[in-house]
Amino acid sequence: MIAFPLLFATAAHAGTHPGQEKLVREVARDTGKSQASLNALLDGAKKQQAILDAISRPAEGKPWRDYRPIFLTEKRIAAGADFYREHRALLEDIGRKYGVPPEYIVAIVGVETSYGGNTGKWKVLDALATLAFYYPKRAPFFREQLKVLLELPPNHLGGPLDTLTGSYAGAQGWGQFMPSSIRDWGVDYDGDGRIDMKGSMGDIFASVANYFAQHGWEAGGPVAARAQPDAGAVPPDVPKDWRPVAPVESFVAEGYAPLQHLNPGRDAQLVRLDGPSGDEYWFVFQNFYVITTYNRSPMYAMAVDQLAQEIRARVAVAGSP
Repeated sequence: MIAFPLLFATAAHAGTHPGQEKLVREVARDTGKSQASLNALLDGAKKQQAILDAISRPAEGKPWRDYRPIFLTEKRIAAGADFYREHRALLEDIGRKYGVPPEYIVAIVGVETSYGGNTGKWKVLDALATLAFYYPKRAPFFREQLKVLLELPPNHLGGPLDTLTGSYAGAQGWGQFMPSSIRDWGVDYDGDGRIDMKGSMGDIFASVANYFAQHGWEAGGPVAARAQPDAGAVPPDVPKDWRPVAPVESFVAEGYAPLQHLNPGRDAQLVRLDGPSGDEYWFVFQNFYVITTYNRSPMYAMAVDQLAQEIRARVAVAGSP
């Protein structure tokens, strides 16, 4: 008679989501948290079909000619310049500390969440449980993110874990950090004992800058520069990532001329994008690669770079701080 309720409780926990029981055991082992409390959190997480639908049609699936207009709008550029001016002292202090230009911090926040205007409506637990347990294509990555989320201390989160909201992929805050990014690169810049990716401008800006610095941002280095192919230039292959692989002069020898002065010995990579008037070719450098570690798409990195340049130009034209 006693065994039946115990069997029922075990089966209920094991069957809420496929793989939940094993994940709970791992988190409990690594953190000392109770399996009961972890199961209670995951039992409350709901599979969201809309998330599975959304992840199957990301914006990065568009060509550059359609992707660029999403982010390089007059509204987003003007808002970015206003945002920069509003937080100028803080941005420039953080920029100096980490060696990252403030306009790139602003551009990341602008592309990710429209300067905090859209940080995501999905419950983070729902998003990560849906993708960890029901999206086989990338289940290992999202399972790891769910595990990290369950392991993060409360002072690394913007509130109780079951109340957090974010993107359909489980990213949080103005800079859309995944749980492992909060753990590894989040910064308590304002010194209040918390990493607050939604409510503290200092924490938000410093976390983005720290992420860039830790991934190899080259202070004062270029990001991208347009290249003009000659008639005999062979289209470049798509590389596995956007790390610089050869000096600019080697691409010049293959028929790609820079449209601005570049150090011929600086290592670069060559990107082809589907532009509104046909193929566009770009030399891209270490800092472009760093942006692609934030989001793997070269179109994302190009949008961040171009938005940053537009914001910088507007702020410079505006004059005094």
